[in-house]
Amino acid sequence: MTVDPNSATQGFPSAPPGRDGPSPARYLVPALVAAAVAVGLGAYGKAHDPAGTAFNLAGFSSTGAVKSWLATTAFFFALVQFVSALMMYGRLPGPGWASTLHRWSGRIAFLVAVPVAVHCLYALGYQTYEPRVLWHSLLGCFFFGVFSAKMLLLRWERLPGWLLPIVGGLVFAVLTALWLTSALWFFRTFGVTT
Repeated sequence: MTVDPNSATQGFPSAPPGRDGPSPARYLVPALVAAAVAVGLGAYGKAHDPAGTAFNLAGFSSTGAVKSWLATTAFFFALVQFVSALMMYGRLPGPGWASTLHRWSGRIAFLVAVPVAVHCLYALGYQTYEPRVLWHSLLGCFFFGVFSAKMLLLRWERLPGWLLPIVGGLVFAVLTALWLTSALWFFRTFGVTT
């Protein structure tokens, strides 16, 4: 089968003649997975008795400092991923290796964010005692849900060209809000310390 470069999406060929492409119902799977992950994390965080602490690293003054610096590192790599995505989609000029930079910056951002999430869920749980904390709890659960959906969509063929940028942008926006309600708040309240 020949591929019309104008109709190919994400490097995959368009639907065979006579078919209009995948049914919109197929997007229910990543949406349901996202919802299950988000609700599952929230339910665990609410039902779990907070342990108070889950980890600390030598050289840091507190667990809050560790979490804030890890979250800031994850946010930095998410910014790199955002800029590299703009390069990949031709919105910014960039090198030929922008897609490699995009993949690796996303992997690093996720790997650095996981210990922060584990600590938040295990040590603090799902909390609602003030608006900032409530939003942070909601956004943390939502982030891992929408991230799961994005990872599923990356492996699917014949996606609409707009879908991954929208979902990726949502992942970035939620991570930004998480950073604002945690690390930035910590640095403004306690100072930029290690």
